[in-house]
Amino acid sequence: MELKFNTAAEARVRRDELARLIRYHSNLYYNGDAPVISDYEYDMMFEELKTIERTFPELDLPDSPTHRVGGAASEKFEKVRHAVPLGSLTDVFDEESLISFVDRAKEQLLEAGYPREEIKFTVEPKIDGLSVALTYEGGRLTLGATRGDGQVGENVTENVLRIPSIPRALPDKLDLTVRGEVYMPREKFEKMNEIKEAAGEKLWANPRNAAAGSLRRLHSAEDALRSLDIFVFNYQTGDLWEDGHAPTAHSETIARIGELGFPNIGIAALTGDGEEIVRAVRSIGERRDGLPYDIDGAVVKVDSLEMRRTLGEGTSTPKWAVAFKFPPEQKKTKIVDVEIQVGRTGVLTPTAVLEPVRLAGTTVSRATLHNIDIIRSKDIRIGDTVIVQKAGDIIPEVTASVPSERTGAERIFSFPDRCPSCGETLVRDDFDEEDGDGGEGGAVRCINPLCPAQRERRIIHFASRDAMNIEGMGPAVVRLLIEEGYVRDAADIYSLRAEQIASLPRMGDKSAQNLIDAIERSKTAGPARLLYAFGIRHTGESASEAVIAEFGGITRLFGKTAEEIARVRDLGEVTSAKIVEFFSLPETAVLVDRLRAQGVVTDLSEEEIARLEESKTAVGALTGSTFVLTGTLSTMTRDEASAKIAALGGKVTGSVSKKTSYVVAGEAPGSKLTKAEALGVPVLGETEFLKLIGE
Repeated sequence: MELKFNTAAEARVRRDELARLIRYHSNLYYNGDAPVISDYEYDMMFEELKTIERTFPELDLPDSPTHRVGGAASEKFEKVRHAVPLGSLTDVFDEESLISFVDRAKEQLLEAGYPREEIKFTVEPKIDGLSVALTYEGGRLTLGATRGDGQVGENVTENVLRIPSIPRALPDKLDLTVRGEVYMPREKFEKMNEIKEAAGEKLWANPRNAAAGSLRRLHSAEDALRSLDIFVFNYQTGDLWEDGHAPTAHSETIARIGELGFPNIGIAALTGDGEEIVRAVRSIGERRDGLPYDIDGAVVKVDSLEMRRTLGEGTSTPKWAVAFKFPPEQKKTKIVDVEIQVGRTGVLTPTAVLEPVRLAGTTVSRATLHNIDIIRSKDIRIGDTVIVQKAGDIIPEVTASVPSERTGAERIFSFPDRCPSCGETLVRDDFDEEDGDGGEGGAVRCINPLCPAQRERRIIHFASRDAMNIEGMGPAVVRLLIEEGYVRDAADIYSLRAEQIASLPRMGDKSAQNLIDAIERSKTAGPARLLYAFGIRHTGESASEAVIAEFGGITRLFGKTAEEIARVRDLGEVTSAKIVEFFSLPETAVLVDRLRAQGVVTDLSEEEIARLEESKTAVGALTGSTFVLTGTLSTMTRDEASAKIAALGGKVTGSVSKKTSYVVAGEAPGSKLTKAEALGVPVLGETEFLKLIGE
């Protein structure tokens, strides 16, 4: 990778930025099982950081992410120290680098006196899953542990024992540890996501996250664990044979692992010829789409265990193996049609209906086109052959059209003049990132507040995890409730009866009662979540928290002017105007009255308001510090976190700026974290935040 820096001073700025980004995304991937970028994007950042450190050795610091393996063991599980470290491999991204590794290893082994014909390499598919170590004592499985940081992992034995393909007992009474990759087959991943969608739960992003999320959950669902599988790919320590025979080659250990009943993916090639190695890697890549499980590359290893010891280990990776990483998967398909979806704020989003295509582990039949300007800039037409990929391995998107494959039958897409849901005239609006339209350029919007499609999206948003968090009330359930006439607006949710819900398709008595219980719990979600749940344009989670912290509740916002609301720091004139506009509508007053009558908490208590008022003038440990909260904290709500900050003299605001002292990032943080990293604002995880406030 070529660098653009002339001096170490220039490189240091980029080095620090990369280190922050890698730590953040590594935590999401390994510890949160919720990545927001693709593996390829992460790998490219990691490779750039390594290149900087090689070029400028003085920037290669001991705490660099390049010297770490995986993620830290979670505090939820008992920690386990691995007898043999579970390391990672050096990544290569092109055939030239792969050949360089093979030639370099051969040269060192020849210099050490090994005959050329005995130097061989194995080539194996690289499973995209979660690495674990399985320990057997007397032939019985006694410990299953995640990789963690390579030295210390998590004890997940109880969950491992429920994976059908993992042997609980071996045919021989051996003491040994093997290493494998737990994964979820694509077919089972899709079925599990169908179940989650029907239940209104957040979907898994991809099979790897499904496997990691299931295995690293204290009380994981039985059906999720039974959907997992494993490939064992390495012998770590102990005896593979009862007679004490010591293996001499990796290929020998793989054969023996299979004899003992462990599933293993097998060796695609065993050769000393560099060109044969490249052909084997290509072959694995060509077969990638047809496999029933996800792979993200191929692993090339020196076969002889003695030769491995001769080559030795690097700082954090062995010198006898590399992982060849495949680029992001892209596929060609055709756009059959373009459909229009109306969002909760009235924005019309064009969605491409595709000829189904397998992509990154799932079947893709729809992909976002963002807005009309994106369609025009990429010259995308109905009937076009297009290239699709998954942004961050999650969201299908059309990256380009292929004009050379046009037949003349393609049609240029244009927005309708009227809303496809309500028939009202549409207006052109400036692009608004807060509305989640995506892309760039202008948006087309329906401004009819009674539009049925907007009503549905508003109710879905109201019940969503970051809003009122009504578990089990996903899009499919909301749609059925509206179709049956049970729900017309958010307040109707709190009038639902169990028998109404139970009458819906695929909803029995137990599911109905679970949903009723979730609705009841949501009543105490707090006024900040309720304000966000209303879906006011430009008013995100942090802005809602800041407004409630300033004014004390929903009912206190009626009659406020834009100037009064704008005194909330960093809120902005546009957001203030939209809040005033919403609370000036007669239907808003009716909605709030109905919610209060149903027992929904709309305001902070007098005691909470008094504490907030006292904290505004209090001098504490955080006096002068400004905080922005993003994501979900596990130990407290955002309202509680804001109150604790205020009690110590700090201030919580709704947006990140250069004046922000700290950003507190919980689970699934939003764009505010990215902005903080770009501005160099210190970011605190939940543990660091608790230490800061003395808890």
